[in-house]
Amino acid sequence: MPHQPHIRVTVLLTSHSFSPTGAKIYNRASKAWFSLSLFLKQKSLLLRPQDTHTHTQMKSCVAWYPFILMLAIQLAFAVTNVLLKKLIIDGMNHLVFITYRQTISTIFLTPIAFFVERNTRPKLTLRILCNLFLSAIVGASVTQYLFLVGVEYTSATYACAFLNIVPVITFLMALPFGLEKISIRSRSGRAKVIGIVTCLGGALLLTFYKGMPVVKFHLSEPTLSRSAGKTVRPRGERWVFGSLAMFAGTIFWSSWFLIQSNISKSYPCQYSSTVIMNFFSAIQSAVLTLCTDRSLSIWIPKKKIDMVNVTYTGLVSSGLCFVGMSFCVKKRGPVFTAAFSPLVQVMAAMVDIPVLHEQLHLGSIIGSVIVMTGLYFLLWGKNKDMQKVTQEREEEEEEEDAKDMESAVVEGNGESRMP
Repeated sequence: MPHQPHIRVTVLLTSHSFSPTGAKIYNRASKAWFSLSLFLKQKSLLLRPQDTHTHTQMKSCVAWYPFILMLAIQLAFAVTNVLLKKLIIDGMNHLVFITYRQTISTIFLTPIAFFVERNTRPKLTLRILCNLFLSAIVGASVTQYLFLVGVEYTSATYACAFLNIVPVITFLMALPFGLEKISIRSRSGRAKVIGIVTCLGGALLLTFYKGMPVVKFHLSEPTLSRSAGKTVRPRGERWVFGSLAMFAGTIFWSSWFLIQSNISKSYPCQYSSTVIMNFFSAIQSAVLTLCTDRSLSIWIPKKKIDMVNVTYTGLVSSGLCFVGMSFCVKKRGPVFTAAFSPLVQVMAAMVDIPVLHEQLHLGSIIGSVIVMTGLYFLLWGKNKDMQKVTQEREEEEEEEDAKDMESAVVEGNGESRMP
C-alpha cells in the first residue's frame, strides 16, 4: 500500500469570532470538513487505482536491481580473472599490480564521489576512517595478494572454485554478529540451510573431482610459476601452498562483507567509502612493494597490453564493482551479496574456453550446476525474509497513519465543541 500524505487541517478562526448563529454554522462546517478529510484519506486508493498499479510495478522493478547488479558484477569479475591470469603469466609483480589497480580506481572515482555525494556525505570521523583502513587491508590489499598467489601456485580455475565457499563462510560468520538469522521452523530458514549445504557440496565437487575433459584443446595451460621466471617448486608443494593461500584469502574476503555491512550504516556513501578504501589500499601495497623489492624495473610493465588490463581492473573491478557491492550490502545484506560469488567460476569458464583455450572438465559442469541450485535456494530464502520485513514495515506505516487520522479527528471535534 503506497504511503499517503498526512491530512492536517489548521483553522485560524474559532467560534468566538462569530455570532451565535455563525458559531453553529462554523461548528457544522468543521465537522463536515473533518469527515470529508477522513473519507478522502481512507478512500484515496479507490480514487486512482492506476496509481496503485504503477507504484506496485515500480517497487517490483526496484526489488530486482540488486539481482541484476550482482550478475553484472560477477561477469566483470570473471573477465578480470582471465586478465589476472594473463598478467601473472607475463610476470608482473603482485604488489605492483595491486598498487596500480587501486590507484587507477581512486583517481577514477574521486570526482564522481565529490559531485554525486557532496550534499549527502556525513561527517568523516576517526572511527569511520579506522574502519575504512581495516576494510582496505581485508578486502583489497590482502585478499587480492592471496588470490594472486593462489592463482600462481595452482590454476585460475582452481582458484575460482574457492570463491564458491564464500557464501557459506559469510553466512556462518554473520550469525554470531546478528547480521543473519535462521529459523529451521520457517520455510525460508530451511531453504537457506539447504542452499548453503548445497553450495558447499558443489564447491567440494569442483575442488576434488576433475572428471574427463568435455572440451579439450591441444594447447595445455602454461605453468604460471615458470612463465613468471620464478623457481619451480614440486607440484605437490605448490598445490598445498596455493590452496592455503586461497583458503586464507576466502576468509578475508568473507570478512570484508561483514565489515562493509557495518560501514554502510555509519557512512552510507558508496562512492566516497570506495574511494577512501582504494586510496588506503594503494598506499599499503606501495609501502609493501618498496619494503620487499626496491628495484625500479618491477614498476615498468613488460607489455603494453598489461597496462590496458591493469586499467580495466582498476576502473571496473576495484572501482564500479566495489561501489555496486557496497550498494547491495547496504540494501540486502552481506550474505545476499556473497551468495553470487560462485557465479564467477561459471562465467570465467565461458570466457576462458574461447579466449585462453582452457580445458572444460565434467566435474566443473556438474559442480557448477549444483552450486547454481544451492544459490537458488539461498536467494529464495533471502527473498522471502525481505518480503516479510517489507510487509511488517508497511503494516507499521498503516498503523501510524491510522493513529494520525484519529488524532486529527479528535482535534477537529474538540475545536467544533468550543462555545
